[in-house]
Amino acid sequence: MPGRLWSVPPVAVLALVFLYPLALVVQQSLTPDNGGGAFDAYASVFRSHAFREALGTTVWLAAGATAGCLVLGFALALVIAFVPFPGARAVAKFIDVFLSFPSFLITLALLFIYGTVGMANGVWTAVTGAADGPFHFLTTPWGVLLAEITYFTPFVMRPLLAAFSQLETAQLEVASSLGAKPALIIRRVILPEALPALAAGGSLVLVMCLNEFGIVLFTGAKDVTTLPMLVYGKAILESDYPAACVVAVVNIAMSVGLFGLYRVVSKRAGA
Repeated sequence: MPGRLWSVPPVAVLALVFLYPLALVVQQSLTPDNGGGAFDAYASVFRSHAFREALGTTVWLAAGATAGCLVLGFALALVIAFVPFPGARAVAKFIDVFLSFPSFLITLALLFIYGTVGMANGVWTAVTGAADGPFHFLTTPWGVLLAEITYFTPFVMRPLLAAFSQLETAQLEVASSLGAKPALIIRRVILPEALPALAAGGSLVLVMCLNEFGIVLFTGAKDVTTLPMLVYGKAILESDYPAACVVAVVNIAMSVGLFGLYRVVSKRAGA
């Protein structure tokens, strides 16, 4: 019994801070302003073109960013872990610090470099004498994708570096002594050991990209509407709180579903 009593405070805090607001969101989504049926708001939102477009944009941005982070994160983690160069340990430690950065800082950095009046366009106009530079992609979906890959890649690198640190170097030495090429060593020795870390990092990035708001907002991509941006627009700009709550419930369901799927797959894979 004393052990169970210790669980009461954290459960109470969780219920107050998370479960109660979530219940209010679900309740509001089932309470249309016009006094109709409980699921009228869901039917109205699901029929809207804005919701379907936001859902498609959210899914492809999240999938594209996750794929980019997995490829780039794996390549960079390989270099840091297995290619000796001065400062490798400092770079690995910087990744830990990078994880604490808010996402909008990375977006602002990209704006300083590739924005309309950024460094890249400034150099172009100074060299060519043109009135305007050629870099205007940050306000497009590709700019959002670049910002998300830039920000979330360290979330893949961190578990990979931890996995690589536990890899027996003797396996690599034996494979190399038998004449195996670096590409073969990566495919046959390193990649199998990295798969659980890739799955963990990739699933985390996928869920975070589905819920990303700051990057889309700070890039100024007005034509890019994701589900979090649609929640903001419905609630703040249109004051349509039932519709905003419907979109929020859908976003939460997708995130929880993906996390549950990852847990099932990782258990079956023995990760």
